[in-house]
Amino acid sequence: MTAVLRHNDPPSLSARLRHAQAMTRPLMLDIILACRRFPSLGQSERTARVMRLIDAEAWTDAALALMELELPVWQIRRIAYDEGEWHCALSRERELPDWLDAAVEAHHADLSLALLSAFIEVQALAVEVSRPSVPTVRPAPDLLYEPVACENFS
Repeated sequence: MTAVLRHNDPPSLSARLRHAQAMTRPLMLDIILACRRFPSLGQSERTARVMRLIDAEAWTDAALALMELELPVWQIRRIAYDEGEWHCALSRERELPDWLDAAVEAHHADLSLALLSAFIEVQALAVEVSRPSVPTVRPAPDLLYEPVACENFS
């Protein structure tokens, strides 16, 4: 694994977001590099909008636009400010009661960092879900193997 991929994998980005005091352009660009859809869309209007928001340092708006672009199925369930921290929850089923919903939650003193922390947690969850629980390995064909029928039907 290269140093760039290790630097931009979801667990590493999650730790970097947790320890960041404020959003910076390099951190936001690292998050974009970890995205799956953003680079493949080319220069569509939506990706250009995200880049304009980053250039304007509108971090919260850029985070919301990136979430809309990367996670179309997920929605913001809750944003709350409590005791000096922003708490954000993302959910697939926003209309379900809290106790039935499997929301992804994150918190940080900065709103944009809280939103992006939840975003990275959802991406990490998507990577884990797409990975099979048991690795599939195809056995090497044995040249001496020959199937034989040994049933007696009489």
